[in-house]
Amino acid sequence: MYLPQEFSSQDPAALDRLAAANAFGTLVSQLDGAPFASHLPVLYRRTEGRVTLTGHWARANPQWRQIEGQRVLFIFHGPHAYISPRWYLEPEQSVPTWNYAVAHVHGRVRVVHGADALERIVTALAMHYEASAEKPWRFEDTGEAGRARLKAIVGFELAAEEIQVKLKLGQNQVAGSVKGAIGGLRALGSEDALAVADWMEGALAERPRGSLGG
Repeated sequence: MYLPQEFSSQDPAALDRLAAANAFGTLVSQLDGAPFASHLPVLYRRTEGRVTLTGHWARANPQWRQIEGQRVLFIFHGPHAYISPRWYLEPEQSVPTWNYAVAHVHGRVRVVHGADALERIVTALAMHYEASAEKPWRFEDTGEAGRARLKAIVGFELAAEEIQVKLKLGQNQVAGSVKGAIGGLRALGSEDALAVADWMEGALAERPRGSLGG
């Protein structure tokens, strides 16, 4: 992706934060010579600096049939919001823009077919996403009916080879304008607007002294 230096993050915590809040993403590969995308939840893991993504397709989804060995792309779509020039210190000198956080994970996929391995994938995903439930759903409670349904899915594990994190959070604006935009977003009050405001506050707090009024 287009990644200007001022918007590029090398901080592993930024990817961890994005994945924790936005683990439903887009897996892009080639199928019959053309780009093909699936929208999937994944289980994100970072172990000793190594990032892996685990998930599964419906078996009817053709993406899995040609993906093994390809270098693919998984996109974590973070929060995004319109930024109005009227929030800046000098609105007449500015133009509208869009702020956002996004991550691209490039790597190779290992396709998983075995029933035991698929059960581990489904169990791990359920444990993760049911963690806050008072009485979480558990795969093992489904018995033979659940195991039979494993035949309808195909699993995968993506091992990251390259990671790009883009945080477009007003780093090219003076601090006063960033603060104005944060206030404007908080006034809007939508989930994405509030999340972008939080990211922008964090980026502003990390500015070196004297940098664009930071």
